[in-house]
Amino acid sequence: MPATPDGAVVIGIDIGTSAIKAVMIGPEGGTLDRFAAPHETARPGPGAAEQDPAGWIAQVTAALGRFARHPAAARVAAIGLTSQVNTHVFCDGALAPLCPAIVWQDTRAAAAGAALEARIDPAAKIAALGAPIPIDASHALARMAWMAEHAPGVWDRTRHVLLPKDFVLARLTGAIGADPISAVGLVGPDLRYADAVVGLVARAGRVLAPLADPLAIGGVVAAGLPFAGVPVAVGTMDAWASMFGLGVGAEGQAFHLSGTSEVLGAISAQGGGAAGVISFAPWRGIRLHAAPTQAGGASLAWLGRLLGRGVAELGTLAGGAPITERSPLFLPHLEGERAPLWDARSRGGFAGLGTADGPAELARAVMEGVAFSARLALEAVADAAGIATPALRHGGGGAASDAWCRIRADAMGRRLERVAAPETGATGAAAMAAVAAGLAPDIATATARLVQTDALFVPDQAAAALADRRFALYRDLYEGLKPVHRALVPG
Repeated sequence: MPATPDGAVVIGIDIGTSAIKAVMIGPEGGTLDRFAAPHETARPGPGAAEQDPAGWIAQVTAALGRFARHPAAARVAAIGLTSQVNTHVFCDGALAPLCPAIVWQDTRAAAAGAALEARIDPAAKIAALGAPIPIDASHALARMAWMAEHAPGVWDRTRHVLLPKDFVLARLTGAIGADPISAVGLVGPDLRYADAVVGLVARAGRVLAPLADPLAIGGVVAAGLPFAGVPVAVGTMDAWASMFGLGVGAEGQAFHLSGTSEVLGAISAQGGGAAGVISFAPWRGIRLHAAPTQAGGASLAWLGRLLGRGVAELGTLAGGAPITERSPLFLPHLEGERAPLWDARSRGGFAGLGTADGPAELARAVMEGVAFSARLALEAVADAAGIATPALRHGGGGAASDAWCRIRADAMGRRLERVAAPETGATGAAAMAAVAAGLAPDIATATARLVQTDALFVPDQAAAALADRRFALYRDLYEGLKPVHRALVPG
C-alpha cells in the first residue's frame, strides 16, 4: 500500500472455511501483526456441513482485540472483510442465527437446486445472469427452498440470509449489506438482483441483503467494540479478495488459489463463458472467469485424519514417492465436485492400489488427484476466458508445500509463480479497505506493495508428459465410477 501522510494502517479479515485469518498492514506495506484461529465444520448427517456463526464473531472480535493492543492501533483507518462464499446464515430480525450456517460444501440442497434449475429455461437464465451459472446445492435459492421444505419454522422466521462476511459486517456495524460479486447466480450483468432467477423462490427478494459496491464503506464499528468508529468496507468473496492478494487484477492474468478447495481463475473481457465455469459480470473493468472445485486441501486433511498424520508430514512423505505409470490414482470427490462438473453425487476413490502402497503413495496420489481436478477446472476456465494461461499466480495454504507445487506444475503443464504471503484473502481484503477509505486510488496501486513472489515452479518435460497420460486415466476414472456413485448416493 502506498505511504500516506498520516501513516494510515489497515486491517484485513478473512472468514475462511477452516479458519479466521487477519492481518494488520502498515503504510509501507509491511505486516505489523497477524491473527489466525481455526474453526470446526460439523457434519451431523449425510451431505451436511455446518458452522457456528457465533464462533466467527468470537474470533473476529479476538483478532480486533489483539490488534487494538498494537502500538499502531490508533492509526487504523479502515477494516476490510472477505469470506467463503455460498455459505449462508439464516437470521431473524435481530441478526440472531436461527440455525447453524450452511457451508458451501453442504450438498443437502442438491435436489432442491435441480428442481429450481428445471423451472427456468437455459436461455432465460443466461439472459438474466449473463452466463450459464448452475443452480446447484450451494446456491442461495437452493438453500432457501430446502429450508422451506425441511425446516419451515426456521424459514418462516428468517428475515436475512447472509454470507459470512455480511453477517460479520452486520454484527460489527449494525448495517445490512452485501456485494454483487459475492451474490453468485443471483445478479445479472447490471450487478443487480436478477428478478427472473430470484423470483423462483417466494420471499427470496425480501431476505437477500441490499447490494453495494465492494469498495464502498458498509458501516462503522459500533461503540463498545475494538476500533469503534472505524469504517468497514463492504468487501467481496474470498476468490476475488485472494486474487487481489495474489497480485492479479489485469487483463489476461490467471491464478490458482489453493485452500480447502482449489479455485482457478482468469481475467478476460473477450471470453464468452463456458458451461461449468462462473463468469462474473464485469466490475471496474475486470471480468473474472472462475472455477472452484470441492476438495483441495480438504482431501489431504481427510487423509491426514485417517492416517493420524499432519498435513505437513504428508507433504514430506509425498516428496519421497515418485509418480510412475503404475502409481495409484485418486478421485478427490469426497463430497461431490463443483466446477466444472457440478456433480453432487460423485464421490472419492482410489484406483490401482496394491499391497506395496503405503502412506507416502497415498499422500502422493491425493496430491496428484487434487492437481488433476485443478487442471480440469483450468481447462474449462481457459475455454470460458478465450485465452491461453501459460503462467499462474499461485497461493493459499496448499501452496506452502514445494512438493505439491511441483506436482501441480507438472500436472497442469503451467508455470506457477508462488506468492510469499500466505494470507492472500486477508491481504486482498486489506487492499480493498485501503481503496474504500481513500488511501489508494485503485486496487492495482493498493496491492503493488503488498504482493511478492518467493518461488517459481516450471513443469518438467518428462513429468508433464506422464501427467498427460495419467490425466486421461483420471477422466476415465470419474466416468467409470459415475454409475456406481449414482447407485450409492441418493439423488
